[in-house]
Amino acid sequence: MLGEVRLRDLTWRPIGRRAPVLAGLDLTVAPGERVLLVGPSGAGKSTILHAVAGALGTTIAGDLSGTAEVDGRLGLLLQNPADAVVAERIGRDVAFGPENAAMPPDEIWTRVDACLEAVGLTYGRDHFTAALSGGEQQRLALAGVLAMHPDVLLLDEPTSMLDASTASSVREAVLSARDDRTMVVVEHRIEPWLPHVDRVVVLGPGGVVVSDGTVGSFLAGPRPAGVWMPDMPAPLPVDVPTDLVRPAVEALTVTATDVSVELVMRTLRGTQRSRALTGLTASLVPGATTGFTGPSGAGKSTALAVLGGLLKPAGGSVSPELRRRRSAALASLVGWVPQNPEHGFLTSTVLAEVGHTARRVGREVDAPAVLDLFGLGRFAASNPYRLSGGEQRRLALAAALAHRPGIVLLDEPTVGQDPGTWAAVAGWVGSSRDAGATVGLSTHDADLALDIEHRMREGAIA
Repeated sequence: MLGEVRLRDLTWRPIGRRAPVLAGLDLTVAPGERVLLVGPSGAGKSTILHAVAGALGTTIAGDLSGTAEVDGRLGLLLQNPADAVVAERIGRDVAFGPENAAMPPDEIWTRVDACLEAVGLTYGRDHFTAALSGGEQQRLALAGVLAMHPDVLLLDEPTSMLDASTASSVREAVLSARDDRTMVVVEHRIEPWLPHVDRVVVLGPGGVVVSDGTVGSFLAGPRPAGVWMPDMPAPLPVDVPTDLVRPAVEALTVTATDVSVELVMRTLRGTQRSRALTGLTASLVPGATTGFTGPSGAGKSTALAVLGGLLKPAGGSVSPELRRRRSAALASLVGWVPQNPEHGFLTSTVLAEVGHTARRVGREVDAPAVLDLFGLGRFAASNPYRLSGGEQRRLALAAALAHRPGIVLLDEPTVGQDPGTWAAVAGWVGSSRDAGATVGLSTHDADLALDIEHRMREGAIA
């Protein structure tokens, strides 16, 4: 029947991994059913969506057995929205799917405009995709999926990089566009989705189905490990040994004074300028965690980057001018964890990744201890690109900070984490601060402890 999904005896082992991510999985989703797929980081949730989409063994290399079948058209929202960007302007990007389906032009642009409005992207069709924040890219990717009017919606953490208000709007856009379509949602922060689904499937490590039933039976049953249950308080951050986080260099105060940043995108079709920051005045100080919060597109990531010496101000000043330091000297002082973890990977194994920066700046690190703290020890010989999204984010943090820089800059560090891995990330943040590091971060996570908070909106502190 149209919209039915069937997985039978599905086993998947990515190249470079000894143990399978999924082993003999059976799962059926009925036409029109709304399923919430939950479980700890690395349990195989995204892998199931990739299996339904036909990406395993084709786009993604590895050993596959069993069958995955779907009746009807698919729409897949990827966990990393940057992977879905195919055009330089947002209108063309959303139009890509409908154009390939040979829809009439009038219908295509009607869908494009309606879907951009539905997800809250109001820039206009000609806005450059490169000028979008991570959260805005997530909304753009969703608009592209909705424009195809698929029979089956597969959504991989569709609101994980959004503030609460925007997440609510996007959720409403998904639900209003769903009609009677089949929907499978993967999410860690599950509470907002529970009123809108028929069924909850809980995975355990190794892709094993731990429980499968109605929302009522899920809430009445035993609390599954690695799942953010409704009203669950944040776990206590892990107490990280001081020797792993104590700065090996001086932790400096960094101050931005009336800073503006203009992002310039140049293509063969022209140049577009967008003001990312306007009049930013803020400091990062040793022994404190300073957070930049606010809606997606507010300038949080740009604020971190300019303070860390990675962007040149168009106006105002940053002291000290870290951007004038040579790459090795900057890497020795500043540990930078980007919003997209794959942007920082440089080696072919997880273990080598953790020690790479340390070797370049002449420091010793206890890489196995760092990997164990983040729950990545069993992946030491694996390729970083074969990890789950949450695992990649933790690896990026480990690789950027294992050499104990004096300045720690983290862009959305807790996205894609279950309660246990969240405690490890939050523990590293808090222990770095306690050891005297200068800590700055961009976040939508209200559970992360901040000593200083700068609420941003439209490129300025609100």
